[in-house]
Amino acid sequence: MSGSSSGATYTRNERTTPTRYRDRATWEREAIHAILDSSYICHLGFVADGAPVVLPTIYARVGDRLYVHGSTGSRPIRGAGPDQGLPVCVTVTLVDGLVLTKSAFNHSVNFRSVVAHGVAHQVTDPDELAIALDALVDHAVPGRSGDVRRPNAKELAATAVVRLVLDEVSAKTRDDGANDDEEDLDLPYWSGVVPVRTVHDAPEPHSSTAVPLPDYLRDFR
Repeated sequence: MSGSSSGATYTRNERTTPTRYRDRATWEREAIHAILDSSYICHLGFVADGAPVVLPTIYARVGDRLYVHGSTGSRPIRGAGPDQGLPVCVTVTLVDGLVLTKSAFNHSVNFRSVVAHGVAHQVTDPDELAIALDALVDHAVPGRSGDVRRPNAKELAATAVVRLVLDEVSAKTRDDGANDDEEDLDLPYWSGVVPVRTVHDAPEPHSSTAVPLPDYLRDFR
């Protein structure tokens, strides 16, 4: 089974196939996109000076392109030139529940995760950079990019974005209850799932803000 960025599934190979619980994995584009679109923090992994580095940062997906935010002075940006690129691994994880069982060994977590491998390149085309920066803002708060001052030349010079074309990517999920061993079922301990979710509270305006709350924030919660 194989896929590409133009098919219904992404590439399935040794790097994108988990070694444990393979039945929890999927290469379906729709499922992978849904997970990526449900979060805005990723972990960007790469090798610098012979040592592994993993950095948390924000990202946004536009079609089959993943845009990852950085600064022009950061190590991944310096290595991800428009020509040579930088081999990376990008991960996104959402925690949906804490799974508590009668034995310590069987405790688990309900989760949704994506792992993407590939070569990242710095976005240098001005038009694509504008699309990427807008996407990064709108991915966190839809509609926000049209309601702010545009970056000036100094700010653009200090900001960088790397692009990873999604191809070698897979998702893995667990959405199940507590799996107690049969011999543990009569033990006097509670077992079950503690749901976990992220919520957005009411926006809190800055003391200098006299502008009414915009509709996209009023509906954001």
